Amino acid sequence: MKKIPAEKDREMKERASTETEDATASLQADLDRFRDLALRSQADFENYKKRAAREKEEAVKYANRSLLEKLVGIVDNFELGLEAAKGESEQSPVYSGMNIVLKQLNDLLVENGLQTIEAEGETFDPNLHEAIAHEPSNQVPEGVALRQVRRGYRFKDRLLRPAKVVVSSGPPK
Repeated sequence: MKKIPAEKDREMKERASTETEDATASLQADLDRFRDLALRSQADFENYKKRAAREKEEAVKYANRSLLEKLVGIVDNFELGLEAAKGESEQSPVYSGMNIVLKQLNDLLVENGLQTIEAEGETFDPNLHEAIAHEPSNQVPEGVALRQVRRGYRFKDRLLRPAKVVVSSGPPK
């Protein structure tokens, strides 16, 4: 059976229409995929910019950290020298001068966001203190710092150096 030319023509038009619809659907799928990719890339870039700004702000905020760590060590040694000078005479001009310099150093550290961690008499906190020994004590309950061997410091909201403490182990057994 031979097809009539009109029937052939209609069949060809249907085939062409179906192919056009398939091509349109394929192009629409590609368009949707690329649009989604563009939106994701834009969101990723925005997140990157925010993260970079946060990291930059944090770097600026804590830029003095290493300098302050070194200064804290110098202050420790300066305090030891002051204690030795105090043994000689609290009335000496050297002792008075060293006291003034120590106060200026401490003021400088505080102005730059450094805070001391006083541990003596406080409950031991492993986030702030470093226990170097345990000693029995009748007066101080277990888990409380008996004495501070080295002062600890915080820089803004972060721990710069933990306080070294001797912790009470409670009454002797």
